[in-house]
Amino acid sequence: MTIIAGKTILLTGASRGIGRFIAHELAQKQATVICISRSQEGLDRICSSINALGGKGMGIPFDISNVEQLPILVEKIENIGSVDILINNAGIEIYKVFQDYSIKDIQSVLSINLLAAMELTRLLLPNMLNQGSGHIVNIASLAAKKGHPYDSIYSASKAGLLMWSNAVRQELASTGVHISTVCPGYISNYGMLADTGVPAPKLAGISQAEDVAKAVIRAMELNQAEIIVNGNIMMQTLTRLLLATEQFFPRLGDAVNRWLGVTRLNQMRIKSCNQRE
Repeated sequence: MTIIAGKTILLTGASRGIGRFIAHELAQKQATVICISRSQEGLDRICSSINALGGKGMGIPFDISNVEQLPILVEKIENIGSVDILINNAGIEIYKVFQDYSIKDIQSVLSINLLAAMELTRLLLPNMLNQGSGHIVNIASLAAKKGHPYDSIYSASKAGLLMWSNAVRQELASTGVHISTVCPGYISNYGMLADTGVPAPKLAGISQAEDVAKAVIRAMELNQAEIIVNGNIMMQTLTRLLLATEQFFPRLGDAVNRWLGVTRLNQMRIKSCNQRE
């Protein structure tokens, strides 16, 4: 069991979306939260709310898509203190037909969703191992379990995050350092789905940002390897059964995505994004 009170936690994507709710949950556990985001204004707001809730918030403006510059970020962080827990939350989605993606699109999604998480972990892990304790939480997605059409690069990035976490977790057995992966489904009120203005298909399961934040806390406190967040307990159980079945029958999963409205949803997302541009 990981005790959160008094720990120093590095949280990426802290100033908006799900990150804000994770920060609030950590604050209520009396943690010190080092918040990473591109927006100084957003960092000021989230750190103020962390302090008001009983934690200690510190913000460092940084664009983690600059993966090569992450050692500079870690050097700044270590001047503040050693990191006990890393939460790789930052992520982006770009909705397109696959052949319409540019190499810049692909690099951007992979850098933020996957490579930055890997590099931050690589840089912070040695100190955790020296201390004999630590926890890494990676925010993946149900798209890591079953690819979503018209969102293929995001799906690939989150699948990579999930499998990488799975592999490293085995390497870290008996070291005192743990890795957990949280896989949310559709989040209705905040985050990337809400940003598109396109409602999620109800049959696919809909969660709140607060549910993901509480799952992050549960993953750390109970040292859970993987948590699926998708509506209520019954929906989560059905989701697990469906995902397991789709391993044997991949085309069944394709049909389920169409039936649930996932395919149509992402087509609508493309139109929504194009209209806003």
